[in-house]
This record gives sequence, C-alpha cells and structure tokens, in this order.
Amino acid sequence: MDIKTYIDANRARFMDEWASLIRIPSVSCQAEHKADMTRCAERWKELLLQAGCQHAEVLPSAGNPFVYAEYYTPYTIHHTPTVLVYAHYDVMPVEPLDLWQSDPWEPSIRDGRLYARGADDDKGQAMIQAKAFEYMVQTGQLNCNVKFIFEGEEEIGSPSLEAFLEDHKELLKADIILVSDTSMIGKETPSITTGLRGLAYWQIEVDGPNRDLHSGHFGGAVKNPINALCEMLSQVVDKHGKITIPGFYDDVLPIPEAEREMIAQIPFSQEKYNMAIGVDEVFGEDGFSTLERNSCRPSFDICGIWGGYTGEGSKTVLPSKAFAKVSCRLVANQDHERISRAFADYIQTLAPAGVRVHVTPMHGGQGYVCPIDIPAYQAAEHGFEIAFGKRPLAARRGGSIPIIAAFEAILGCKTILMGFGLEQNAIHSPNESMDLEVWEKGIVAVTEFYKAYAQKH
Repeated sequence: MDIKTYIDANRARFMDEWASLIRIPSVSCQAEHKADMTRCAERWKELLLQAGCQHAEVLPSAGNPFVYAEYYTPYTIHHTPTVLVYAHYDVMPVEPLDLWQSDPWEPSIRDGRLYARGADDDKGQAMIQAKAFEYMVQTGQLNCNVKFIFEGEEEIGSPSLEAFLEDHKELLKADIILVSDTSMIGKETPSITTGLRGLAYWQIEVDGPNRDLHSGHFGGAVKNPINALCEMLSQVVDKHGKITIPGFYDDVLPIPEAEREMIAQIPFSQEKYNMAIGVDEVFGEDGFSTLERNSCRPSFDICGIWGGYTGEGSKTVLPSKAFAKVSCRLVANQDHERISRAFADYIQTLAPAGVRVHVTPMHGGQGYVCPIDIPAYQAAEHGFEIAFGKRPLAARRGGSIPIIAAFEAILGCKTILMGFGLEQNAIHSPNESMDLEVWEKGIVAVTEFYKAYAQKH
C-alpha cells in the first residue's frame, strides 16, 4: 500500500488522534495547566506505542516530563542509522479568547484548514512525524532505528532540556536529529530551514546624578544619562550597517556562493516587503540583500529604551538614570557568551565622563547551520521533492532556536529541520491553523526521507 492510499484509509483515525492531543490544554507557562502537561505526555506515549514503537515511557525532569519512545528495525545493514525525532507538546496561551472564531481547544475544519491551538505548533507537525513513522513500520519499510523525544517546555525556553540531554546521552544517541517545528517559504515554494541565528541580550543601566535634577538649574552643566545612553548606542552600528564591537566579526563565516544563489531564487519583492511593514526604505549591512541580512548576517537592535518623565504633560527634569534593553542576532560560529562579554566591555569604553554604566547579560543562545551536502539533508530534500513536486530551497531563518545548537553540542549530531508550517498558520496567535493538504504532503515527505536516508547513509 502506498502512503497516499494509507492516508486515505486512515484519515478519520488520524484526525481523531490529532484532536485528542489538541483537546488537552498543555500550556506550559500557566501553572493551572500543570496536570495537563503530564496528561498530554501520557497521551503521546499511548500514540507512539500504537504507531509501532517497541517501548515508550514518560520520563521526569526538573520541570515538565519528557516523552521517550524507540523502535529498532529488524532489517539491519552494515551500519543501521538511528534517527532521533524531536518535538514539543506544550503550546502557547490562547488569550485573547474573543479573537478566536472557534473554540481553541476543539479542532474546527474550515476551508481546508484545521483551526485550534497547537494545530501547527507543534502538535500538528509532531503528528506528521508520528504518522510517517507509523506507515513505515506498518508496511515493513523502515530500515532505520527511530527514537522520539518530546518535551513540554519549548514555549518557555526549554529550561530543563540541556540537563536532560546530559543525563540521557547514551539513551538519545543517534546519527541525525529530525525536527518538524519550523516553516516553509510558502505552499508553492517548499523549503528546508538550514540555519538559525543565535542571540545575545542585555539590559543597560546608565547612572548619573544622585537624584532627578531640575533641567533649568542643571541642564548644560551635568551629563544627562539618557543623552549619554543615546550617544553610546548610536555608535554600535556604523553608517554602513556594520557592528563596531571589536572582534565581533572574527568568527562570522562568509555565505557560500551556492547558498547565495539559492537565496536569490526565493520569491521576494522589496517593494511589497517595504509596504507590508510601512517603511520607505530598508537599512542593513552594505553588500547584502534584505533576505541575506535578516537570516545569514548578524544584527544589533535596541529593543527598548526608557528613563526620566514619560507621563502626561511636561516635567522639566534631568533624569538620574536611563535604561535600555538591546540584543544581537548572531550567526553560526559566533559564540554568544564571547559576544556578550565583548559588548559589555565595549559599551564601557563608549561611556562619557559623568555617568556610570552597568551591563546585565540576560540570555543568549548559539546559532546553527546545517550543511546541505550531508546524506540526511539530501534525503530530506528528496522527500520534499517527491511530496511537493519541486526541489526545496535551502533557507536560513532569522529567528533563534537555541535548543538546536544544544543538540549538536551535547549529542554530537546535526539536526535536519523538516518544517511544514506556513506564515498564514498564525502560530502563537488566535486562530492558529494547519493547511491539511500541506499536512498530508508532510507525511509523504517524511516517509520518503526515511527511505532515502537508509539508502544514503
């Protein structure tokens, strides 16, 4: 039986099982749903066993439990590869409820899409993995060992994940990690995410006089902390879009020419981009396109700045303090801890006389790039091409998923990001949804990945 026939024969059951997960409000950031986290983990354990896993269990952690399951193929080859499938079962809150067109905890199908919280992120995409695995097992075609690790804290930054990986390195040993928790460029433009940017984030405090001062009595005679902060931050990026932190670019790798050619193939209109965000012109590092700037190159941004009087009316005050939150998006090979120290040191050198500067690192994570010439990537590329009828583009993304770098650092293997989300799926927002045609094509793509990977490895 081919995969499309299998989906047709089992579609109603697939939908019921997907719905059973969605109906569990596994919101990791809300204490009232603590019991729901365990309930969802237990449900995933049941579903993975039903799909064909030989063993599954719910494992405790410092936070919400993990689901672990495994399948060892009887069809051994010279070296039978092991695939570790990662997903998360926690979801974002549903508020504001009044913006939902249907109950977020009860799946609703409209216009070829399934609407619910977790429809895409990540219960829908995790089900793609589970159903592709089920088909391969049930039809006797799976020539890989497969392990599953599902967590319940991704939406709150995965605080328990790294310790869990360290404690279970042998259990989770694999040749490649497969993740479906990212998106494609478009329904008609399939793509594989090959890179994610890292992150470094700080809060800056600038202290001046020992109290707020009358700007008439002291203005022009005392250094204003807000003025000082603005002067300092204005020097971090030059007129060419280059970040001026000493040594900042030392570890930045050039974008391979083959990848730049792929990026150039991505359907993109600079005019529509500008109109969509309401700007007349874009700004960034000289020598790079917009799509290269927001995915393959690092950036610096002031995320918030405050101090002094901001209430109604006017108050002529020279404030005693000023604050800012700033961040850098980093690229693969840049170490976020080294960059964090370099920025803290650099900003001190920019501080004018008359103020004191305190920099507090807040959080960070490493970037990630997956080579496009390894067997697992080529198998994923083959899977997309079979399912969607065209070769997927390799596309880096500008956001950060620090756990991907943690996988490589701790488990020592690369990750393939076979994501099937679309921008219109509105993850984290009211009316989150999943395109059902794409969902079924995702199952096809993953089954083809398994077939090709076993042959290529």
